[in-house]
Amino acid sequence: MLGNLTSVWVLLLCLTLGSQLTDVAAAPLCTNAPARCRILALANLFDRVIQHSARMHGISNGLHSELEQYFLPSRNHIGKVSRNCHTSTLLTPNGKENAQRMAREELTEVILKLLVAWKDPLWHFHQITAHQHDLANFSLDKTLEMSNMVHELRKGVEKVAEKMQTLGIISNSVSSLSSLEDILPSESAEWRLMNNHELLYCFRRDSDKIQNYLKILKCRIVPEYGC
Repeated sequence: MLGNLTSVWVLLLCLTLGSQLTDVAAAPLCTNAPARCRILALANLFDRVIQHSARMHGISNGLHSELEQYFLPSRNHIGKVSRNCHTSTLLTPNGKENAQRMAREELTEVILKLLVAWKDPLWHFHQITAHQHDLANFSLDKTLEMSNMVHELRKGVEKVAEKMQTLGIISNSVSSLSSLEDILPSESAEWRLMNNHELLYCFRRDSDKIQNYLKILKCRIVPEYGC
C-alpha cells in the first residue's frame, strides 16, 4: 500500500515539474529574438488603433443615422448635403490599390492629417448640440465620445509612427507632424459653413477612410500578424 502511494506521489511530482518546464520553455518566446518581439509589439499597437478606429466609425455611422431619423426630410435638414467636405483639400488615396501604392510615410501622414482636421469640428459639433433647441434630444454623450476618440486615436497613431521610425520601417520625416495644425491649409476652416448633417456625413466618410488606411498600412508592414 505504501509503495503504491509513493509511486503516485512521484508521478504527480514529475507531472508538475514537467508542466512547469513546459511553461517556462513556452513563455520566453522573444528571449532569443528581440527583433521579433519589437515587430510583435508593433502589430499589437496596430491592432489597438484599428479597433479604436472601428469603434469611432461605428459611433459616427450611428449618429449620422440617428440624425437622419430625428429630422424629417420635409424640414429640409436632410437630402441637401453638399458633400463638399472641408477635408476635400487633403490629398487622400482613392481606393485600396492607390493606398497600397503610397509610401508608408505618406499614408501615415494622410491618416494623421485627417485626424487633426477633425479635432476642432467635432468639438464644435458637441458644443452646438448642447445648446441648439432642436437638437436637445440628440445624443450628447456620443458626440463628446466621438470628439474624444479622435484625440485618442491621433495619439495612438503617433505612437505607431514612432515605433515604425525606431524599427527603421519609415523615415523620420513623419516626426514633423507634431505641428500638423500649422501644416493644414486655411481652407480647413470651411467646416464652420457646414450644417450638422453635412458634418456628420463627412466625418462618417473620413472615419471609414482612416480605418481602411490603418488596415492597409498594417498589412503592408506586418502581414504575418492577422492579414
